[in-house]
Amino acid sequence: METVELARLQFALTAGAHFLFVALTLGLATLVAVIQTRATFSQNPVHLGMTRFWGQLYIINYAMGIVTGLVMEFQLGLSWSGLTHYAGNVFGSALAMETLVAFFVESTFLGLWIFGWNKLNRWAHLALIWVVTLTAYASAFWILIANGFLQNPVGHVVEGGTLRLTDFGAMVANPAAQVAFWHVLSGAMIVGGLFMAGVSAYHLRKRTPEQDFFRKSLRLGIGVALPATFLTATFGGLGFEGMQPSKAAVWAGSPQERAAVQAEMVARHGPGDYLPPEGWVLTGGITMLTVYALLATVVSVSCVLMLFRPVVRGFRLWHWLLMLTIPVPFLAMIAGWIFREMGRQPWAVYGLLKTSEAMTPVTEAQMTFSLTAFVTVFAALIVINYWLLAKAARRGPGAVALGDRPVESPTAVPTF
Repeated sequence: METVELARLQFALTAGAHFLFVALTLGLATLVAVIQTRATFSQNPVHLGMTRFWGQLYIINYAMGIVTGLVMEFQLGLSWSGLTHYAGNVFGSALAMETLVAFFVESTFLGLWIFGWNKLNRWAHLALIWVVTLTAYASAFWILIANGFLQNPVGHVVEGGTLRLTDFGAMVANPAAQVAFWHVLSGAMIVGGLFMAGVSAYHLRKRTPEQDFFRKSLRLGIGVALPATFLTATFGGLGFEGMQPSKAAVWAGSPQERAAVQAEMVARHGPGDYLPPEGWVLTGGITMLTVYALLATVVSVSCVLMLFRPVVRGFRLWHWLLMLTIPVPFLAMIAGWIFREMGRQPWAVYGLLKTSEAMTPVTEAQMTFSLTAFVTVFAALIVINYWLLAKAARRGPGAVALGDRPVESPTAVPTF
């Protein structure tokens, strides 16, 4: 493989792996916030236990996601200095906002939430998890603002061979970013909802004593995933309408459209191949749509079945189906990301900077070593995250450490 292909493969693998953590984090944060809201109002011990159990799984995934995010930022600076030099003044502002939100605001309030159990007023503690959830949304929003600029560059001028931001509002209102944000957010709700439903189904199948606990969790997971499937389809359809002409031509499969787009790009930018790779675009798009149809079917059928309590408690075939469905929405998310990112090739910034011009001038040997190192690190992090999540999920609510310390009694101060 050429050096640029190795660099693209490295970024695809690291960004895709990090994206898996982000999707589950967004979904679980929302679900935990909803459960704690119910628990705060009702003071029901079942809902309080649900908050602690699902909150602990959320924390595990969040912590590992932060590590993968740091590693990905590191390789972005190593391999794509041409991109940061040319367009960093524009999309770098969105990345700076994401860093501020994720690493300062979100992590600070999450720390307060973790260590504030049984110490803070329950309403203050509830407010903390909602701040964490909203800042998680904000973090994803700014990342997609940066990515939306790469897909559809707006609000800039070229000065001295680099881009300068002239209209921050135009960059924020970019349709390529706004539609993608809501599409990704609703997809994350499917990921989180089916994760909760699948783990709950595991315990119901095992006839765990906490039947009411996991019955409520399963119904909540399916209840969130159902409307999310409709929202995902809606914003996905809007995304198809806003595709780049070159990507739309490849997706349509029309030789005439491809030839017309290629001719227009050659006239504008000079000789070259300006159509994205057909195999990646078609495979990503078809996989995304096929898996989505499967998920929509499972969620719709599950929504009917969960109305019957005996079925929820005893239908083991359905329990197995929900357990097997846990990784499926991750596949749909990755396929959609491939469809989106490969569709703008050969451009790093569509119509302005080619991918081959965006990478750092490194040798093939250096890029091979970098790729091997990053893939090894990310593979280890994914395995560790899976092991930790599976271990905590199998143990059930009885082994949860989050929030298990009672409020300490004040110690009497001796007087002399």
